[in-house]
Amino acid sequence: MTASSETRNTAELIYDWNEKERTGPLLRQPPRFVDESIRDGLQSPSVKDPPIEAKMHLLRLMDRMGIQCVNLGLPGAGKRAQEDVERLLRFIGEEKLRLTPNCAARTVASDITPIIEISQRVGTPIEVTTFIGSSPIRAFTEGWDTERLRKHTADAVKLIVDHQLPASFVTEDTTRSHPKTLDGLFRAAIDEGATRLVLCDTVGHATPDGLRNLLNFTRALLRGLDVEDRVELDWHGHNDRGMALTLAIYALEWGFDRVHGCGLGIGERVGNTSMDLLLLNLYLLGLLDPTKHDLSCLVEYVETISRTTEVPIHPSYPLSGRDAFRTATGVHAAAIIKAERRGDMSLADRVYSSVPARVFGRRQQIEVGHYSGRSNVIYWLREHGYEPTEALVDRIFAAAKAQDRTLSEAELRALAG
Repeated sequence: MTASSETRNTAELIYDWNEKERTGPLLRQPPRFVDESIRDGLQSPSVKDPPIEAKMHLLRLMDRMGIQCVNLGLPGAGKRAQEDVERLLRFIGEEKLRLTPNCAARTVASDITPIIEISQRVGTPIEVTTFIGSSPIRAFTEGWDTERLRKHTADAVKLIVDHQLPASFVTEDTTRSHPKTLDGLFRAAIDEGATRLVLCDTVGHATPDGLRNLLNFTRALLRGLDVEDRVELDWHGHNDRGMALTLAIYALEWGFDRVHGCGLGIGERVGNTSMDLLLLNLYLLGLLDPTKHDLSCLVEYVETISRTTEVPIHPSYPLSGRDAFRTATGVHAAAIIKAERRGDMSLADRVYSSVPARVFGRRQQIEVGHYSGRSNVIYWLREHGYEPTEALVDRIFAAAKAQDRTLSEAELRALAG
């Protein structure tokens, strides 16, 4: 599935300001992703922890979509988390999924040791992402000093590396942390063998300027230590200011090696970067290799997360929402109808949408309401097997204009009957 699957004529009918004056490729390297749906996403107070079968199904979908790494959980949370992580780790091997397993841990041995033990029992390495709060506001609240933070960091990374597991070091609240603190913690982690730094916008504080400044600081530090070739950078964003998706795209454009996200954007407070919307936008930008990223299951992925976590999909949520390709407005519906009459479904998909519905297994829907024209009524009747006689169209049109909302299918069928 590629952006070129649209007809050439449709593409020629869109003037794309997004591409104007672009001087080179948007990304320096193919994008890589860490899916946090079944770890960080489950920290939302509104979610239900899905059963293991649902998590397995999500792993299959992630593999199809070309996600490279999945966070299987936080074993330090207790027995159930440990059992789920071990079962999922075995499942990845049994199904020969191309997912790199990852687990979160605080910078304490009681969190890290269960991950080591699970890895040893299964015989599969697990990337350990060990995290510690690094911002001055957190340190003041907790009563931490910088030396304590450095010691916890060094001890945790050493424990991971001593057991031959990949060590990623995560500074919580990086986007509000002081450069001196980050310098000390990054050096301590790298000295003990960390091969990845995860920069976190834990409370959704960052703007694009903040992201760029933080990245430039971190890169300068890695250059000074001469470790740019062996230490990679991840970006982990939250959506408190509504910027998570934008910042994730910037992170990839500016050279982060991986970006984290959750399906449906679930997570604490207002959630994490939406993985499905990130994939959707990269597809629309032509930045995903179709041989590696099968997005035909993208809606199924979102619907599975919604159903199994009991987090509803907002009607206007892009791509997967009930109203994403639904209109009851007369002028919009008329344009879609005219495009369909031409026999050009690509044109119908794009005349009032930037997202090609049929590519993702969805379709344009025309409803009838108080903003509708007669063409809406005629279209709906034909789509549902009714002959649009003038009297019937008049009756439904009059009923629609008398309402303050869109008519339901049951109401329309009653009027048509």
